[in-house]
This record gives sequence, structure tokens and C-alpha cells, in this order.
Amino acid sequence: MTRTRALALLGLPRHVGTSLARVGVGFGLAALGALALGLLAALCVPVRLMLEPVIELVRPIPPLAFLPMFLVWFGLGEGSKVAFIGYTTFFPMFVAIAAAVLRVDVTLLRAAASLGAGHVDLIRRVIVPAALPGIIVALRLGFALALFVIVGAEFMGADAGLGHLIMEGRTFFLPAQIVMGALVLGLLGSIVNASLLAAERRLFRWREQTI
Repeated sequence: MTRTRALALLGLPRHVGTSLARVGVGFGLAALGALALGLLAALCVPVRLMLEPVIELVRPIPPLAFLPMFLVWFGLGEGSKVAFIGYTTFFPMFVAIAAAVLRVDVTLLRAAASLGAGHVDLIRRVIVPAALPGIIVALRLGFALALFVIVGAEFMGADAGLGHLIMEGRTFFLPAQIVMGALVLGLLGSIVNASLLAAERRLFRWREQTI
């Protein structure tokens, strides 16, 4: 093993921790925003009519096209990377969450309302549980996108992170370092995806028992 590879391996935990922190903050903020606005847009027609044109205008634009602007707006520090991850992951999660809520069976709502459930109870006890499988799918998609764009976000203005590690490998022509960074990203994505799938199976174990 060469000295360069040894140094890359020694620094790997720091790069992984840095990238996970950025992904966690950006993805977490985007998930909270997408959940709140997705529920609101699905349940309130005026809000949906107001947000839909804006979402459909901005959503098709490739996120990487805005990366230089995020560097201008937020600087080279952590803010630009977190904001870029949040921007990239928000729109797919918002659309998926709103669609999941809109697919909730109206019969369930009518049945709960006939039993005296108020608006808050309908949201908390009927709508959110019924839409939860779609919400979990949205979170899985969002986290996968967060790992995808963290590489681009860390290409510029970063001194640590898996994207920086890959960029460094490209600059100094270290293919093993590039592959190592890519494999670690894939491993992290697989672990989180498996965790969300396990949580979904645990939450909806009753569905398997009724089939």
C-alpha cells in the first residue's frame, strides 16, 4: 500500500463524518419542509394552486446548474453545501408526499368524520398513517439524492468530505481513491435505505398478516 492510499484510509472516517453531517442537516431540513408543505398543499386547495406553478417551474431545472449561485449566495462554507442539498432533495420529497396524501382513501376520512373525528384527529390518526408508506418512499428517494449531490457540493470550497476525497483522487489521478469514495457513498446509501425499509416493515407488519 502506497503512502497516499494509507493517508486516504486514515482520513476516511473524517471524510465520512463530514459528508454525513452535511447530508443529515440538509436532508433533515428539506424533509421537514417537504412534509409540512406537502401536507398543507394536499389538504388545502388554494395553497396547492399557489405552490404548484412554482414547483413545476423550478423542479425540472438540474440542481447542479444552481450550484455556482449557492456558492455566491451562501459562500464557500457549510451553508452553501447544506442549502444545496436541501434545495435538491426538497422538490422530489414534496411532490411524493403531497401525492401520497392525495391518494388517501376518501372512505377512511368519511368513516372517521362520522365517528366524530375533528380536523386534527383526521390528520394525525387517519391521513398521516395512511400516507406513511408513500412518505417513507419519499424519504428514501430524498436521502439517495442527498448522497448523489453531496459529491458535487464538495467539489468546490471543501477541505473534507467524500466529494472532496473523490475530487482529490481525480486531480492527482488516484483511481483507487475515487473508487473508495464512490463505494463508501454506495454503502452509506444502502445502509440508510435498508434501515428505512426495516422501519416500514415494522410499522406495517399488520399488512402482511392480513394478506
